[in-house]
Amino acid sequence: MNLTLRPYQPSDAVVITSWVKSEYLMRKWCADRYERYPVTPDDMNFYYERYIDGKHTCALTMVDGDNIVGYITLRIPSDDTTERRLGFVIVDDARRGCGLGKALVSMAVKYAFEALGATKVSLGVFENNPSAIGCYESAGFIRVPKAEKECYECFGEIWNCIEMELLRSVH
Repeated sequence: MNLTLRPYQPSDAVVITSWVKSEYLMRKWCADRYERYPVTPDDMNFYYERYIDGKHTCALTMVDGDNIVGYITLRIPSDDTTERRLGFVIVDDARRGCGLGKALVSMAVKYAFEALGATKVSLGVFENNPSAIGCYESAGFIRVPKAEKECYECFGEIWNCIEMELLRSVH
């Protein structure tokens, strides 16, 4: 594999949205950020134009050669510019289980630390998403307590989030 991260391009949305095969998977990916299923390329690009400013939030596409294989966002969650928060983490569903998720997360963390000067990268993941939790743990993230539990109502259930973070090691 020849994996690289590059800035998201609106034409990427056609491929990325094709990976979301059910509303259940969509909610695990984006919680309530998109109103309806299926998410269309136009929906994704509207969200991008509205919320991804390139300063406080950036969107990155992972490619393997010429093939789009992953997507992730990094945002500043508060006034603390030393923290970046991962979001919208998704990889090509046809290539799951091949280490793409760990590679995508690891590359985004490296970018946050080295290019953006972050000292902490955080994320929230639903408790009912064990494969994502395992992916984040394999990339070095640890579970941390959160003062206020984040949760969403999905399909008549309450989905709780686990807070995870990775601190930049200083050597």
